[in-house]
Order: sequence, then C-alpha cells, then structure tokens
Amino acid sequence: MAEVSEANREEVLRALGAWSRLKGAEIGHLDGGLINQSWRASMPEQDYVVQRVHGDFAPGIHENMQAVSRHLESRGVSVSKLVETDQGALFSDRGEGGRWRLMKKLPGVSFRKCRGADQARSAGALVASFHCGLMDWSGDLAPIGFPFHDLPKHLSDLRDALAENGDHPLHREVAKLAETLFATQAAWTPHPALPVRVLHGDLKFSNLLFDGSGSPDCDRAHALIDLDTISRLPLYYDMGDAWRSWCNVGGEGPEAVRFDLDLFRASAEGYLSALGMEVSQEERASLADSVERVSLELGVRFATDALWESHFAWDPSRFESAGEHNLERARGQLALHDQTRATRSDRTRFLLG
Repeated sequence: MAEVSEANREEVLRALGAWSRLKGAEIGHLDGGLINQSWRASMPEQDYVVQRVHGDFAPGIHENMQAVSRHLESRGVSVSKLVETDQGALFSDRGEGGRWRLMKKLPGVSFRKCRGADQARSAGALVASFHCGLMDWSGDLAPIGFPFHDLPKHLSDLRDALAENGDHPLHREVAKLAETLFATQAAWTPHPALPVRVLHGDLKFSNLLFDGSGSPDCDRAHALIDLDTISRLPLYYDMGDAWRSWCNVGGEGPEAVRFDLDLFRASAEGYLSALGMEVSQEERASLADSVERVSLELGVRFATDALWESHFAWDPSRFESAGEHNLERARGQLALHDQTRATRSDRTRFLLG
C-alpha cells in the first residue's frame, strides 16, 4: 500500500467518520485519477476505496452512479457501487473539506496500459456487456456539473481562456496550438443524427479491472470502475475514448504517443462480437473516426486548462506547473489525432467490412 502523509491520513480518517464501519481503517494512497483524489481504506474483512470528489462534479452524479450500478448488478455486470453513510446518504459533504464517498474495492487489478491483444479483446467484450446491460434502463440522469463531450462549449471555453489569460506565461504557446485545434475541427464532416445511449464516459484503460493477483498475464476483464461521467450520448464517444486510451502504447506527450492498430482490431473484434444490441450502419460508421474526434476534443480541454489550471490533476515531479503538464497533454492528443487519422481507412474496413 502506498504511503500517505500523516496530515493526509488524518484528513481521510476524519472524512471516514461518516462510515462507522471504517473506524480504525489503515489508509494508503491510490494513484491514477486525473480529477478525483483516491485512497485505499483497509479493514480486516474488506478493502474500500475512499474518494474526495472534485468540486467541478455536481452532487447528483452519485444518484446516477447508484442507479446505474444497481441496474447493471441485476444484469450480471460488475461495476463499482457506493456505500451509504451511517445516515443513508451516498456521500459525505464536509463543506470546505469537500465531498467524500466510499465504495467496496472490487477484486482484480488494473493496468495503466493495455498489455496485448487478449486484454484488448476482453476489454472490448466487457464494454459491450456494459452498453447492452443499460439498453433497458430509462432512468433520469442528473447533470455532471461541467460541460462534457460538448465540443462547441469546449471550443468556446478555449477561446475564453485565451481572451482572459493574456498574461499567462504559456499563452503564446497555447494560442499557437489552439489555431491548429480550431482549424482541424473546422474541417470535420458532421455526423448524421445518431441514437443516444447510456455510456460510461471515461473508458481509459485503468478504469477496467482484470482477474488476477498482479501477474502481467491477467487477461480477462471483469469489472468497470469510476462511473462519475455516466451520460446519454452517441455510442462513438465511449468507443473513441476507449480506443484513444487502450491503443496508445506510448506516452502522453507528442513525441511519445503511438497508436497500435493491432490492439484496435482486437478490442473492436471483442466489442462487436459481444454486442447483443442492434447497431445501425450509421452508428458503425461513426466509430471509424471516433478516436480522432475524441482525441481532438480532449486536446481542446487540456489546452484550456493549460491556462486555467483548475480542473485536471498534474504531476509536480515532472512539470513545473499544471499549465505545462496540460499543454504537453494537449499536444499529445493532437499528435494522437494525426496518427489515428492516418489509419482511418484500415479501421473503417475492419468496422464496416
């Protein structure tokens, strides 16, 4: 278990006061999240995940998470589920101390990167079961709390960030990158009207759990975690985000990204072969450029936060500021967009035959 500072440990234990069953828990840090902060709380009989939720998320996401997780549980799909406080609430609101939530830690291991075709194929099949499991769920979804997969708003936010942060030390570099982002997006061909489906919203590879005890040979995906961004959107958003993460076998910077077409084929095969719902030809066609669209959109979001420095977590061991880290990420997503665009014909043939 990763070590935590004494101040962090005391803060987490105070927050866990809302769950008396966690009295005396051993606290360790969990890595990985770009937005929320996570810790492991260990009791003799069970490990838990405790999170301080970023203030940009609306409180209503917890109702979304619980409703969807209960429905999926009834369909045999394993996802993380919230543990109610002693008062029956889905989270504990500590005012300026933030909102805190608790989940049982699901068995299995996660990986930052996909380790091969078998993992990719199984990951695709698990996501298909997730999408199919929510076909018959018609509940309401509360707003997430910030614009999500709303490209016109993301583009507008980037323009506002440029206009309002002229004295930011990275302004010139972000402005140059923004010109390319704006021009690239403007050249897109619009999709036709597409059905909306209940999507996970954040299918980065580390949000899937695989069977095993830490061995690199863990190849069967069996659970999904981090349901903050459950949304109703066209299907290509989820699969584009999945492939953007799963198939990049390099790093996050522009010189390091590398899109692996074999991993794409394996994951797409796993997804389509396990998909027990009807998908129109238009929906399949939208998957062909989904990686490019989602990569560019995320690049716009990173470029915006390179100036605002308020949303995404960053790594102070590698960068001098959140702005520098987000600028590197934005450039990386643009480079990934360009790489995937070069493979579009191959991916289209595979998806459409």
